[in-house]
This record gives sequence, C-alpha cells and structure tokens, in this order.
Amino acid sequence: MASSTPGRDQRRCGSRLVQGSDLAEALNCAAREARRGLDAVSAAVYLLDEDQGALRLALAGGSAPSFFTFPGRMALDMPSATARAWATGRAAVLVDPDPAGPDQDHVLPYPYVALSAPVASGDRRFGALTVLRVETAGVFGHADTLFLEDVGRQLAAVLAHLVDDGVGVAAGPTPMLVPAEQGVDTSVCTPGWGVRDVPGSSGTSMMFPLRRLAELLNRATTMDDVVSAAQYCVMSSLRADALVLLSAREGRLWVLGHSGDSTELARRLHGAGVDDQTPAAAAFRGRPLYLTGERTSLLDATSAGEPRTEAYLPLRGDGQFVDLPFAVRSPVVAVCCLAFSGPRRFPSEERVLLGMMAGLLGAAVERVELIAEQHEAARLLQRFLLPAQLPDLPRLVTTARYRPADVTSKVGGDWFDVFRIADDRAVLVIGDVEGHAVESAAVMGQVRTAMASYATEGHRPAAMIDRTGRVLAELGTALTVTCCVVALDTLGGTAEVALAGHPAPLVRHRDGTIEALDAPANVPLGVPMIQPYEAREYTIESGSILMLYTNGLVSSRSESPETCARDLLGATDAVRMPDLEDLAERIVSEVVTPQQRRDDAALLLARYEGAGRQEEPRAAGMHIQRRDLRGVGTARAFVHEQLGSWGLEDMADVVELAASEIVTNALIHAGSDVDLRLRIFEDHLRLEVRDSDTNPPIPSALSLTEEEAPEAEHGRGMLIVESLADEWTSYPNGQGKTVALKLVIPQL
Repeated sequence: MASSTPGRDQRRCGSRLVQGSDLAEALNCAAREARRGLDAVSAAVYLLDEDQGALRLALAGGSAPSFFTFPGRMALDMPSATARAWATGRAAVLVDPDPAGPDQDHVLPYPYVALSAPVASGDRRFGALTVLRVETAGVFGHADTLFLEDVGRQLAAVLAHLVDDGVGVAAGPTPMLVPAEQGVDTSVCTPGWGVRDVPGSSGTSMMFPLRRLAELLNRATTMDDVVSAAQYCVMSSLRADALVLLSAREGRLWVLGHSGDSTELARRLHGAGVDDQTPAAAAFRGRPLYLTGERTSLLDATSAGEPRTEAYLPLRGDGQFVDLPFAVRSPVVAVCCLAFSGPRRFPSEERVLLGMMAGLLGAAVERVELIAEQHEAARLLQRFLLPAQLPDLPRLVTTARYRPADVTSKVGGDWFDVFRIADDRAVLVIGDVEGHAVESAAVMGQVRTAMASYATEGHRPAAMIDRTGRVLAELGTALTVTCCVVALDTLGGTAEVALAGHPAPLVRHRDGTIEALDAPANVPLGVPMIQPYEAREYTIESGSILMLYTNGLVSSRSESPETCARDLLGATDAVRMPDLEDLAERIVSEVVTPQQRRDDAALLLARYEGAGRQEEPRAAGMHIQRRDLRGVGTARAFVHEQLGSWGLEDMADVVELAASEIVTNALIHAGSDVDLRLRIFEDHLRLEVRDSDTNPPIPSALSLTEEEAPEAEHGRGMLIVESLADEWTSYPNGQGKTVALKLVIPQL
C-alpha cells in the first residue's frame, strides 16, 4: 500500500489545486490522489446540492465497473459512510450491519470496503470524498484515515477559493466519470473478459452485457421477457449452465422462470420454505451467496458426479442490489440463482457486475409483476361484468365469442348481451368502450347495467341508447361508447336496429346472401347528440343468422370493416346452413394471432328459427362451487338425469365420462366456480363447461420429459375427452374459457 502520510506528489497536487480555478480539475485531482495514495480501485466526490437536502455525485474516477457502484444521489440521513462523514466532520468506514457467518463465502455483497472523509474547510461543508478498495487488500487503518482527511481538507480549501472567486461549486446534472489513466491500472484483470494485459479492458468489456441487459429489460413486459434477457446477458456472459428466478409468497419459494440446464435446480427450489436453511432462503433475507464447488455439502452433484458452483443474488425492488457503498436496504422481490459446472471463483469485478445486473433484474421483476397484477385486476373486473351465459330463447339460438387483446395491452371495454323480454321478444346488444384500462371496464359495467334495465322495462332500441347516453353523461367520464342494439320479435321476424356509432349488424339469409342491416349511424354515447337517436326496422326470414361484432374482429385487416365482416360471415358453404357454434369458431379462427391483435374482439351470433318452431329449446345447466368436493359426482348425476328426461339414455355413459373429466380439470386447475350446460339440437348434443382460467386445456401424451410432465399433467384427461367427442373446442368467453363438446345423436 502507498505511504499513509501525504507524500511529495500529493503536496504538489495540492499546490496545483490551490492555484487552479477549474472545478472539474480540482475534483479530478483530489479523486486521483486519493485513489493512488490508498491503493483504491475508485474514488468519488459528493457535493451538497443547491437545496442542501442531499449529496450528489459530482465526479467518480477509477476502473469500470467499480465507479458505477456509486449512487447518483444520497439523502443526508442515509446510513452510509459518505453521509456519515459529511454529517460528523470525521472520516467514516462502511461497517457491514449484517456480517456473514463463519461458514459463508462472502463478507460484503460488493467486494469492496469504503472509506469516506468530509470535504470541509472551517464552517464550510461542501461534501465528502469516498474511496473503494478491494476487500482482499485489507481494512483501512488509522494512517489511511488521516491521509484521506488531509486530501479532503485540501480539496475543501480549493473549493472555498472558487466560491470566493464567484465560481459555483455544485454537482452537474450528470456526474463526470474519469477512467484510470494509462500506465496506472487500478482494475483487476479478470480472466475471460477483454484483452489480457490491456489495462481496463476487462472492466470495460463487462459494461456491454450490462448495457444490453438494461435495454432488454426496459422493453420487457412479461416474466418470460425478463428470463430471456437474463439468459442472454447474465447466464451466457458469465458462462453459467443454469439460471432460475425465484419469488417468495405465503412462506414458500416459487419459480418465476428458468433457463439452461435448470430442471434439477428448479425442482429443488420450487416450493421450498422461506425459513429453510438453504442458500436461496438466505438470499431472500438480503444476503447474496457465492458457493464454490469445493463445498459440496450445500450443493447437489451433477449427473457426472462433479460438484457445481452456485450463486444466489437477492433482487431488490427499487433496482438496488446491496448496501455498499450506501447501505440502503430495500425489499427483496426475487432471487436469481446461477449454477456453474465445477469449481469456480468470482473475482471482484465479476461480483460488481453481478450486483449491478441484480439491481436491473430486481426493478424489472417488480415492474412486470405489478403490470401482471394490474392486468389481472382489470381482467377480473371485466370478467365479472360480462354475462356468465346467454339465455335460452324460443325460436332463437345464440352464441358468443370474446377474444382479448394481446398480453401487452390492458383490458378493454368490449361487451355483449342477450335479454329475454318475453316469450316472443329478445334484445341483442354489443358494444365497445373506448380505451384499454380499468376505467374502460368499469364504464362498460355501468353501460351494460343501464342497457339491461331499459331493455327489461320494455324500451325500444333507440330509447335504450338515448337513456343510456344520459347515464353515461352523469358518470363524468371522458370515454365514449359505441353500441348496436337489435330487438327481435321471434313470432313475426321483425327486427328493429339502432346504432350509436357502431358497425351495422349483418344478416346471412338461408340462400347464403349477406345483407347489412343499415340504420342511422348516430353518434357514440358520450358525444353530445343534437338530434334524437333513430332506428330502422327489418323483417328477418326463418333460418337467417344475425352477426353483431366489435371493431377488434376486423380492425387488423386491410379491407373495410364491413367487407371483412361479410367475408367472415360468408366463410362457409352457401347452400348448407352452418352450425352456429361451428360458424362462430370459424369466424374467430380467422382473427389474427394475439401477438398482432391490439384490440379486444367480441362476436354475437343468433340464428332465427322462425315462428314455425314453438317449442322451448331443450337446455339445462348447473353450477358447481369452486371447493365442492362432491361437484364431479353431482355433475355426473345431473347429466344422467337430464339425458334420461330427454330420452337419450343411450348417450348418458359417454356424456357422463366426458363431463366428469372436464369438470375435474376445471376444479383442480382453474380454481374457480364451474358452470355446466347441456343443449340439444336437431342432430347433436352440446356439452359446455365454463371456468375462469383462460389457458386452454391441451391433450398431453402419456410419454413426456420430466420437465414437461408437471405442466401438462392436466392434459391427461383431455385425451379421454378427445376420444369420446365427435368434435370439441375451447375458447375464451370474456369470463375465462368454455370447453365445448359436440356429440352426434344416434338416429333410430
């Protein structure tokens, strides 16, 4: 180590400082002399800000990445060496408030010890001068303290002269960074980084994956994005074999994502207790661990029988990694686990790099989880506002589909509804609230409730829209709403159509021709209406199909919305009347993939059977509570009894088995209430099971890898369902998903 008292070079620098008039030169000279005299890797000067409420980083010099560990701003009461030196007027050393135990391989998360001295002259306190030294170089002694205090006093004298000369002494908007001068390499050459024997090359090379990680995480919107960025910039750059991200909830550790040869590590960590004596649990208490392969008691062996090295890094929610050099402790939101083949050491600069990467990952994990929570809250709000199921109506068969926007968007305000006003009258409604936010879903709920009330009171479509517009005006929202209302007399086939800035509904006649039920466009709800809303009346022939839709169904296509809608509705054989459910599936399957869809899409189809069919549709349903242990047995009994009452006893065994498998799958994996519905058509039976989980069930082969098996376990029963049904499908319904089966009724 250099001499502990001010030497000839230091005194000459002090003389130059006194004679100098440039603030940057003065700060740089002091930092350089402190770094040289104390064998430090970096030094920083903090100055009091203009409001005298915080210390701001004015200049940092030394090796990269060490000087990137200095925070840009420190509160005056922060428990750091820098703040203590400024407040007390004496040198301060960072003391680890939570020292490592004798069996642990680390002392401080960053491999540095810090020493700070005040920059003060008389009653003038300008800030503090802080140096970092690699922890292996030993602690700072009394002579080191005297040396740094002397450099701080000389810098304060120069700053006082500058103030007296009218020069402002304050940190700039961004700190000045000064790399180590040529010929004086304060960094450590880290194997595997940069060009060997070139001063500063390894530290500078480490900045590339860090910068790239920041760019990728800035664009990350899902946990998969975070894991992918960590795999590319952390796991690959450190040459790790495996990476696992963990969260802690309800006293246990849960895997957020993993990459590489991580199956064994993820299995070992997933579900472990937070209070267990494990490295991962210790990291959640705020202490990073670097466990080398020589200590096999804490590590699992690889398949080849060789030990592995593991690193457990706490990820803090505000982007901070550790309390060095500024000793701030923020909540740990996740832990990043890295595994390496064989024994491995972590040189000082790699620990610094991992610390900064952990800070970026922590902020990204917290942000992505917050986005997911907000999206889930909005989705739940929308789910409970949409109709659980459409009513069964005489002479009118209806079905609906809902497709949410892609995962990066918030929940929108599309909705649909069908009201049975009397035995011979039905009202169909579809609409779209502007925007994609919780407010959109909330406004949608208000508008839908108002529509339901006015429809039940017997108001005609134009009056329904007009009165709902008044309700919307009283809500005080700036959002606008478009909607389409069709009131249908199922005895005479008369349809009355009213629009509020919404696309006109389409009708497909029995011969396959398609017609738009044009009506005055009017203006959307929320826009002042000068003229009263107007409607138009049509006559619908038996066998016709009505199609109501929102713009999200067609907005991604190059043609006009109506042309696209006509193409979708006419996408089947013009001679053969399509099954309504099949037609709905064909239409939504034509919608672009979720990654390309920027808007919600709602579809409502209705087939008018005509006045010749007076009988009620044969349909029945039941509800199963989410924790009903007897729900599956009750569902089987319901199916058996209902099919017997319809004279379809021969189909009971098959339908019971299918219902049992789907209901079991929903109760276990969706964790929600389940609705079961049976409907009889002329030639087939339809079984529908609804739950709140939007993930579709996927039949899974019985032969899977160990990593695939846990995620696909719920798909076993769907193999049985697939073998029983003539056709089956799964689709989102706005409240979760619906699994539907079609079974052909045997002809006598």
